[in-house]
Amino acid sequence: MGRVVLVTGVCHDAGSRFARRIAADPAVDRVIGVDVVPPRGDLGSVSFVRADIRNPVIAKVIAGQDVDTVVHLSVQHSSERGSHGSSGGRSSMKEHNVIGSMQLLAACQRAPGLERLVVRSSAAVYGSSPRDPAMFTEDMAAKRQPTSGYAKDVLEVEGYVRGFARRRPDVAVTMLRAAEVVGAGVSTPLTDYFRLPVVPTVLGFDARLQLLHESDLLGALHHATLGGVHGTFNIAGSGMLVLSQAVRRLGRPTLPVPSFALGTVANLGHQAGVRGLSRELVAFLTFGRGVDTTRMRTVLGFEPSFTTAAALAELADSILPSPVPYPSVGRLPQPAVTTGGDHG
Repeated sequence: MGRVVLVTGVCHDAGSRFARRIAADPAVDRVIGVDVVPPRGDLGSVSFVRADIRNPVIAKVIAGQDVDTVVHLSVQHSSERGSHGSSGGRSSMKEHNVIGSMQLLAACQRAPGLERLVVRSSAAVYGSSPRDPAMFTEDMAAKRQPTSGYAKDVLEVEGYVRGFARRRPDVAVTMLRAAEVVGAGVSTPLTDYFRLPVVPTVLGFDARLQLLHESDLLGALHHATLGGVHGTFNIAGSGMLVLSQAVRRLGRPTLPVPSFALGTVANLGHQAGVRGLSRELVAFLTFGRGVDTTRMRTVLGFEPSFTTAAALAELADSILPSPVPYPSVGRLPQPAVTTGGDHG
């Protein structure tokens, strides 16, 4: 018998793509996709169940479908859900992220047949501050704890997941702290920022960026779902860029401004009705973030196909009308990009 996998958050692109991908694996018998609204595209062989994970009915779905593996992908930025997700603003999104995760974990705790739980977390739990180490390892905490927004949601969800792991030591619990995800079709606060016609930057700072290609996020989730490796893992492409390098490679002009004006100036570049940058994104664009991926390779056994530079190159190709004016960067193997100046 193959695995029976339940995937939350299939109404957004990453969730639906992952559900289709894992359903095609011969080691998987059935995949059940769950969300509050149907996905935009065809899920193929994935069985869609319209359910709200904030409702205790999710426990009946898990029990009724004989689920042995749960992949939780519905902790999201509000902008990642768009018109398909909750429409009640920040408070509604926090309720979905945090209360929904609590209900899902409660349902998992009552499921005797559950063997694996995979949770997409985020490197945003480390925050961004001037006191950060060069690279965060999984056992480090943020130097400045997030007090609001998506990063605080993720921090709370991680706490509940650790509590679940203590109560159900028989379940392999894998948390993947993904770096900022980019790609040609990816829409996140960071990729929306990169697509601005003029990119505002923080005067006097040049943030260090470590990125993850969307296909590598899906690959890491796939690997974790079938591997059943217990633990928390940073997931990111090798190498780093500084913000000035990244923006040049995207072919965008920059406008250096004081940090307090960054969100306002960015908002002017968007269409009317789009809010400015969040405080956590402003901090990231000021100080950046680096994560150590040693455990990803040695314990989880996963190797991304795209470096940070290669992931950005694909985003650049989707933005620029002509080829990027720097030497091409393909998939691995290739030398890691350092932060010591832009040679592109």
